[in-house]
Amino acid sequence: MVNKLYLVTPRGFCAGVEMAIKALHWLLKIYDETIYCYHEIVHNKWIVKEFEKNNVIFVEDPSEIPEGSIVMLSAHGTAPNVEEQFNSISSVTINSVCPLVTKVHHEAKKFTSSNTQIIYVGHKDHDEAKGALGVSPDNMHLVEDINDVKSLDIGDNVALLAQTTLALSEWEPIMEFSKDKFSNLKMPRKSDLCYATTNRQEAILAILPKVESVVVVGSENSSNTKALVSMVQNKGVSANRVDNVRDLENINLKGTVAVTAGASAPDHIVYEIIEKINPSSLEYFELKQEVEYFPLPQQLRKNIRLISDFLNNFNDSENNPDTTLGISNDKEWTATEALNSL
Repeated sequence: MVNKLYLVTPRGFCAGVEMAIKALHWLLKIYDETIYCYHEIVHNKWIVKEFEKNNVIFVEDPSEIPEGSIVMLSAHGTAPNVEEQFNSISSVTINSVCPLVTKVHHEAKKFTSSNTQIIYVGHKDHDEAKGALGVSPDNMHLVEDINDVKSLDIGDNVALLAQTTLALSEWEPIMEFSKDKFSNLKMPRKSDLCYATTNRQEAILAILPKVESVVVVGSENSSNTKALVSMVQNKGVSANRVDNVRDLENINLKGTVAVTAGASAPDHIVYEIIEKINPSSLEYFELKQEVEYFPLPQQLRKNIRLISDFLNNFNDSENNPDTTLGISNDKEWTATEALNSL
């Protein structure tokens, strides 16, 4: 029996996930044909299935798409050579990469231009890591722990970059060890770690002394979700990742529980899980509010404006509100509303 449940904020969709989901929704609205998406648009099973039901096909290689296709590149970032391959086959390619991931790609290019060897802290085979390493495959070296750094023999002209969704507990030991090993280690002026990942971790850490266990909502392949789980467990507190209500069946929750969600987990699933847990009391715990907003990809904004202008010339805008929607209210329109309208 759960006596008390804390629902923690910040949780759920970050600005990058919001942007990517809305961008893919717009492609479905603009083009009356199958949309091909490179990698899962975001790492959440429910969201992927919703888009698959609405004529989106997720692929892992450019060879999987027909000539002249409409393509979206996922929020996790795409290696430049892979993006070029998609561009050579598709009629339209929209890159919905998170701006924070783009920042890491730019840093990799900058350090490579000065012939600097780059240590990239990330998870092998994660979509974001594959995209980043593709920016400069000859100069970048993936590490997952301190032992990987110990084995590197790459001289002393070295920089350190990170996958944006790492837990602080994953990043900080490697950063400190790298600073000791490489006396002239170069790093970005601003941390590569995503604000949303860090905020969710800090919020859980703040509530941790009050709870006996934590439920983290999110899919298995969500790096920031797994980072939340591992961080809580490293503090000696029980933590369970759940994708949906069914995942609660084998978990024995009791006492005081905190619930949070990874950056790609829909909030309606969070509330379904809370309803299933059925705590005696529910309390909202908010550490901070997030106000970050990422606009739609530039090429997509251009396409929307062109089509909206065309439709407005041939329709009564008062009787056809969809033609006047445009992008002027994108900041107020949420990814949740986009998913609900599919």
